[in-house]
Amino acid sequence: MTTVSHAQMPDRPAVQSLRSKSGWIVALGAVYVIAGLIALSSVVFATKVTVFVVGIMMLISGVAEVINAFQFRSWGKFLVWLLLGVLYIVAGFLTFENPLLAAAILTLLLGISLVVSGVMRIFLGFSMREGMSWTPVVLSGVISLLLGFIILAHWPVSGLFVLGVLLGVDLLMAGIGWIFVGLGLRSHA
Repeated sequence: MTTVSHAQMPDRPAVQSLRSKSGWIVALGAVYVIAGLIALSSVVFATKVTVFVVGIMMLISGVAEVINAFQFRSWGKFLVWLLLGVLYIVAGFLTFENPLLAAAILTLLLGISLVVSGVMRIFLGFSMREGMSWTPVVLSGVISLLLGFIILAHWPVSGLFVLGVLLGVDLLMAGIGWIFVGLGLRSHA
């Protein structure tokens, strides 16, 4: 069995074109990192931005549902699709009207989802004990369960900062990932 070093491997055209753009990829990563740090420095503002984006998505979805309702010929399906679209539109406008209440509700749903997901993963992990690597599944379940309990224990105050922290951490991690990709492409040029 022989090993092939990176220098001996032929470059694929897609990788080669990415290498020429590695500086842009690093710059994109830096923008993400800066945005993540800004979000983490003002988590309440970042929470409001997150809720605003959710509101926009609800409005877009609602309009799409209303348009889709007119595609149905039968009256019953038309009314269901139309009602669903109108509910999305109303919910979208309500997020703009009171973003902090919307953030509290979204945070409550997130906390409940993490608790349920954690419990389910713990049970799944313990049911996989024979012949499989089950400990990472149980560990991820325990972490999700603990995060859910922390969010719920501090609710509704956690609604002010949880979504902003998650946005900031996501932007920061994405930025670091893009920087490493760009630097990795540059170092193997």
